Amino acid sequence: MLLLLVLMGLVVSAIVFYPQLENSIIFYPGKNLDDNPSNWNISWKDVRFVTSDGEKLHGWFFPLPGKAPVLLFCHGNAGNISHRIENVERLVNRGISVFLFSYRGYGLSSGRPSENGIYKDGVAAYDYVTQGEKISPDRIAVFGRSLGGAVAIEVALQRKVRCMIIENTFTSIRGMSKTLFPWLLFSPFLPHHYDNIAKITDVSVPKLIVHGKNDKIVPFKMGKELFALATGNKIFLPVDGAGHNNTYIVGGKAYFDAIADFISSHTSS
Repeated sequence: MLLLLVLMGLVVSAIVFYPQLENSIIFYPGKNLDDNPSNWNISWKDVRFVTSDGEKLHGWFFPLPGKAPVLLFCHGNAGNISHRIENVERLVNRGISVFLFSYRGYGLSSGRPSENGIYKDGVAAYDYVTQGEKISPDRIAVFGRSLGGAVAIEVALQRKVRCMIIENTFTSIRGMSKTLFPWLLFSPFLPHHYDNIAKITDVSVPKLIVHGKNDKIVPFKMGKELFALATGNKIFLPVDGAGHNNTYIVGGKAYFDAIADFISSHTSS
C-alpha cells in the first residue's frame, strides 16, 4: 500500500511539474556566438526580426545571386546558429541560399524557449524570408534537424513551402520517453507534446526524411516510423555510420547531393 501511494505521488508530481521539467530537459541554449560567418568564404547579412508575440530574434541570411532556392534552417536543441556555419557553407556551395536563425533564448535572441514559442519562431523566420527578403514561397524549402524537425513540420503546416526535409527527428515526446529510464514509467501519463508523428500525416509537400543509422539519441526506427506515416511524395535517406549530430559529416558528398537534388527538383528558380 505504501509503495502504491509513493508511486501515485511520483506520478502526480511529474504531471504537475512536467511543463517546467520538459523545457529544462529539452532545451540547451548557448548564448555565446563561438563563430562568425566572416571567418568563412561566404556572403552573409546579419538579420533581426520580431515574432508574433514580440520576441526579438537573430539570424544570418546567406544569399546567392539570382533566384537560387532558399533553405529555412531550423537547428536542434543545443548551441545556437554559430555552431552550424560549416554545415551552411556546404549547402551554399551546392547552390542553396540559407536562412539560419536562433530560437528565442538562444544566441542573441530574446526570451525563453518553449514548444509553442519555437513554433512561433519558425513561422516568424519564414515571414522574414518572404516579406523582408521578398523571396517567393516557390523557392523555399524548410529543413529541421532533431528538435528542429518539429519546427519544420509546423512551418510546413502553417505556411506555403515547396518541400520539407527533416533529419534525426523524433516521433513525439511521449515516444522518446519510452526509450529512456525512468521516463518510460511515466510515458502513459505524458501529454502529446511535439507530436510529429501525428502532424506529419498532414504535411502535403514532398518530404525527404534523413536519419543516421547509428543515432543513439533519437532511435533510427523513429525516422522509419515518420516516413511510414508520411503521405504523398516522400524519400527516406538512411545514413550509414552516422550518429545524431554528425549526419552531414559522415554522409559527406552523397548526403549533400541528395539534399541539393531534392531541393532543386521541387523548387522554382
